Amino acid sequence: MSLRIGIVGAGANTRSRHIPGFQEIDGVEVVAVCNRTRESGQKAADEFGIARVYENWLDLVQADDVDAVCIGTWPYLHCEISLATLEAGKHVLTEARMAMDLAEARRMQATAAGSDRVAMIVPAPFYLESEPTLLEMVAEGAFGDLLEIHVNALGGGWDPSAPLHWRQRRDLSGQNIMSMGILNETVRRYAGHDRSLIAQAHTFTPKRHSPEGGTRAVDVPESLGVVSQLENDATAVYHLSSVAKHGLGGEIEAHGTKGAFKLEGGSAYVALEGDDDFRVLEISPEKAWGWDVEADFVNAIRDRKPVTHTNFDDGVKYMTFTEAVQVSLSEGRKVELASL
Repeated sequence: MSLRIGIVGAGANTRSRHIPGFQEIDGVEVVAVCNRTRESGQKAADEFGIARVYENWLDLVQADDVDAVCIGTWPYLHCEISLATLEAGKHVLTEARMAMDLAEARRMQATAAGSDRVAMIVPAPFYLESEPTLLEMVAEGAFGDLLEIHVNALGGGWDPSAPLHWRQRRDLSGQNIMSMGILNETVRRYAGHDRSLIAQAHTFTPKRHSPEGGTRAVDVPESLGVVSQLENDATAVYHLSSVAKHGLGGEIEAHGTKGAFKLEGGSAYVALEGDDDFRVLEISPEKAWGWDVEADFVNAIRDRKPVTHTNFDDGVKYMTFTEAVQVSLSEGRKVELASL
């Protein structure tokens, strides 16, 4: 089955990952691209040998010779383009984060539910190689009942002279704060869903120079702490920072009644009953997984298999977490996710 892909939003991740990934798959052709300007779209087309450049993304979505659309824009367009793509009878792969807020995510979920097309979100990429093995160990009770999960995503660096980034603008990134949503997606794979949470955040540089000229308010926090109670009564503690230059880039540590596991520095570690400390988790080659987004999307279309990483239903779950964090920050209280 041949498959013709249209690209809307040819940013860094799309150029480094998605376009080359699709072009490596037999029977898949990237036939069209649309970017923020005609010039930048043409640059991507020239780089990857893409035949057509569109100035209007809707024209690309509605083109008769486009079977599926890969959305690589900032979050403010994810919902609108996803809905138009599904309504045009096309398959859709959208970049994380899923949407601007929970309301948009639910609209996307409802539209996908009423369609027979594949609707997929680029999944959280963290520690996928070890995921099948760890999930098997969790299911078998190797760690007992999970009690606490600690999530640290500390990076960046404090630089008040740096220009405003789109991730620091709520009108472009919505309710999303740093990597909060995709980290929650990762935690949920092992520990289940959140019941309630409380959050606190801070912005150290309230205004920055805008690439568009002048200064603009930074309305997305640079430091975030969240304490969440999960449905299984475990506690999850998140600390995210974009000013911690020498911090841990991304670490998840889970402690249970019989043992613990840790995801750190690209590797997985376990400490089981009788262990004095963490040791590297041994992963058999047949159980190793990977971040094969483009192949997973194409296989879901060709083989009609359900999307597991990540479908719109799962996206709504992490967008519910994201929404709860924003409500907690704005109202200064604990939020029950079922109330949203």
